[in-house]
Amino acid sequence: MLSAEEWGIVLLSLKVGGVAVLAVLPLAFALAWLLARGRFPGKLLLDALVHLPLVVPPVVTGWMLLLAFAPAGPIGGLLERWFGVTVLFRWSGAAIAAGVMALPLMVRAIRLSLEAVDQRLEQAARSLGAGPVRTFATVTLPLALPGVLAGLVLGFARALGEFGATISFVSNVPGETETLPLAIYSALQVPGGEGQVLRLAAVSIAIAFIALLGSELVARRTGRGNHVL
Repeated sequence: MLSAEEWGIVLLSLKVGGVAVLAVLPLAFALAWLLARGRFPGKLLLDALVHLPLVVPPVVTGWMLLLAFAPAGPIGGLLERWFGVTVLFRWSGAAIAAGVMALPLMVRAIRLSLEAVDQRLEQAARSLGAGPVRTFATVTLPLALPGVLAGLVLGFARALGEFGATISFVSNVPGETETLPLAIYSALQVPGGEGQVLRLAAVSIAIAFIALLGSELVARRTGRGNHVL
């Protein structure tokens, strides 16, 4: 059984991961659309920038976020002057770090799904009088939905396991930024903390397994529905 403190860590991790992927989803979809359908100078550079967090050490990513969101940084300064808020040492900062690390995986999954959509179906819908918005809502999005779901799950799993960028950006503050990976790391440093490590690790694995299983079931149902249509 988990203690009240451990339940708090689990709930905080779910909140951080959920907010991270939901907040970054519109950006991920827009970037995936540009990379899948766009024809513009600098496309290769944009592709490299999007996937940069996958190859750069997470600690470096966290350090760059710290420079950007610190009170003297370009983004952090604006947040403090305009809204009087800061994301340093806050769960919102942990969500930002998790979202940045999850973004490349989400973009890749959604992009592959968009590239797999037969554009002749979109052209047929347009020829029958459907406008761009209706074509997107009734043809493109339903066909790409399994990839969107896969991107959400991959992003959530990555956000749930984020460690390096988080600890270097917002540190490890109990009750505020101490997510499951940080709590497991802290417990490993304490003599006799193996029990807590085992419990938290089991919860992490269970959450990831349930999310993947649920996504696969939804993707299969969606795929069958699209096939019938």
